[in-house]
This record gives sequence, structure tokens and C-alpha cells, in this order.
Amino acid sequence: MHREFNVIIEKDEDGYLVASVPTLKGCHTQAKSLDTLIKRIKEAIELCLEVEQPALCEFVGVQKVTVE
Repeated sequence: MHREFNVIIEKDEDGYLVASVPTLKGCHTQAKSLDTLIKRIKEAIELCLEVEQPALCEFVGVQKVTVE
């Protein structure tokens, strides 16, 4: 069975790519390359699914907001 998850990817101050899955608590990983990051987040998702079901959320989008 195939399941799809939205993954948020950011770059931290040390240059690492950090991936997280909002619908799975604690599901995140990091890597220096995108290829490695994708492999690792797939593994993290599989491990998280062994212990919990994803929250029922619908991804709407990302918006940049500027504040002073």
C-alpha cells in the first residue's frame, strides 16, 4: 500500500538539510544532500508508522509572512 506524506525541508545554519513530517509527531531527520535526506525521511516515516497513525490534517500551503 502506498501512502503519501508532506515533508517540510529546511536548511539549518550549519548547511544541513532538515526534513520533518507534520502529521507524524517526532518524525524528522537531517543530511548534507537531498538524496540522502529523502532516503532517511522515508526510513523515519516507516519507523514512525510502526508506533502511531498520522494525524488527520490537510496540507494547505506555505506562506512567507514579514513582521517588524
